[in-house]
Amino acid sequence: MNGFRSGEVLLGDLATGQLTQLCQVAGLSEADTAAYRGVLIESLGASAGRPLALPPPSRTFLSDDHSPVEFSLAFLPGRTPDLRVLVEPGCSSGDDLAENGRAGLQAIHAMADRWGFSTNQLDRLEDLFFPGSPQGPMALWCALELRPGGVPGVKVYLNPSANGADRAAETIREALARLGHHQAFDSLPRAEGFPFFALDLGDWDAPRVKVYLKHPGLSPTEAGSLARMTPAPGREGLEEFFRTAGDLPAPGELGADDEGTDRLTGRPALTCHSFTETASGLPSGYTLHVPVRDYVRHDGEARERAVAVLRGNGMDSTALDRALAAVSPRPLGDGVGLIAYLALVHQRGRPLRVTVYVSSEAYETRPPRETLPTRDRVRARL
Repeated sequence: MNGFRSGEVLLGDLATGQLTQLCQVAGLSEADTAAYRGVLIESLGASAGRPLALPPPSRTFLSDDHSPVEFSLAFLPGRTPDLRVLVEPGCSSGDDLAENGRAGLQAIHAMADRWGFSTNQLDRLEDLFFPGSPQGPMALWCALELRPGGVPGVKVYLNPSANGADRAAETIREALARLGHHQAFDSLPRAEGFPFFALDLGDWDAPRVKVYLKHPGLSPTEAGSLARMTPAPGREGLEEFFRTAGDLPAPGELGADDEGTDRLTGRPALTCHSFTETASGLPSGYTLHVPVRDYVRHDGEARERAVAVLRGNGMDSTALDRALAAVSPRPLGDGVGLIAYLALVHQRGRPLRVTVYVSSEAYETRPPRETLPTRDRVRARL
């Protein structure tokens, strides 16, 4: 059980307690921290007052234990990491996706009224992503980039499979076209699914439209070849990140050419292709996401991978340990999933960054694995 829980602790108590300590890691002021606690409580709606002794309010796809909150820290060289919180504002609707979507839209419009930003782009897509009888694993998520000053950057994540998984590509193409990105869909690499479509709303230097792709069985070489942005990121750095995060053998290592040993054979990697201008039809950003929790025995190993990635890219890992302790006091070896994803982010005109996604674990800590069969077979041959 999560160390923050005792008695009749509420979901909102846990989430805001974690948020408060993470704000300290990110160097946010007490006033900003108090403001963001309030925003998180409001975003959770009625679920904030739900005791943790009860089951999760919905079987949300946002986390493995159905916690409707996830944190992430974006690291850059020489500075304190930026803190974000991802929340499903319609989680109080249970598993009714239509009502979940309506509640999510209501929450976003309330944020727009509060902080004075436009929802015009989102409004243009409402019929695509919020049909009367939606399908798929989710309706709307909201990510808040917690900035100094108490006004966050707002991002919305939508479900391309709302009208059926077989129409997801069609939905993505139409959404991009409605937003002026008429050539963008044809620039995307081949993939086996479209898990998310995302928009930056409000005050952003260069608001992005983002398309996420799913790549089962991805290899490092393939991961380095999927970027379509200009200028293109270095393939060597992408491949090195992918090998480190996934604990995959280096080129020439015995077993590297054996089937499956140089690929992520479990939960698939994701790529994100972000668009900020409509003239070229090409992305201006490329992010590679590795679900590290599926490729480690426990979070101690996930933390080692994250540290290696951070240090390999000239970033200080000290804040990561503080962040993990802020979210959960349990020993890292006692579970797996606290570190959910590692991501390498390239964006035109911006420095390289690494994002570490941290689970709230409000309801459950997954036990550590005894073995990772595929990797153990490889090592046995070395």
